[in-house]
Amino acid sequence: MKYSALTKLLRLLFSILLLLIVISIQSGYAQPPGMPQAPSQAPIDGGLGIIAAGGAAYALRKLRSKKK
Repeated sequence: MKYSALTKLLRLLFSILLLLIVISIQSGYAQPPGMPQAPSQAPIDGGLGIIAAGGAAYALRKLRSKKK
């Protein structure tokens, strides 16, 4: 059974159309992502203050040792 060029083209277009319909149906079932949760806030005051004081003391010690 021989197919003409037009018949082959129509079969190709029908196959592409069917594939697009299947893909669009599958993507229609996908759920959108939910809203992000609020980030948990961590207190910075205690640990950061200790680190900053330690860094200042270390810098002061280094500056005093360079003067000698």
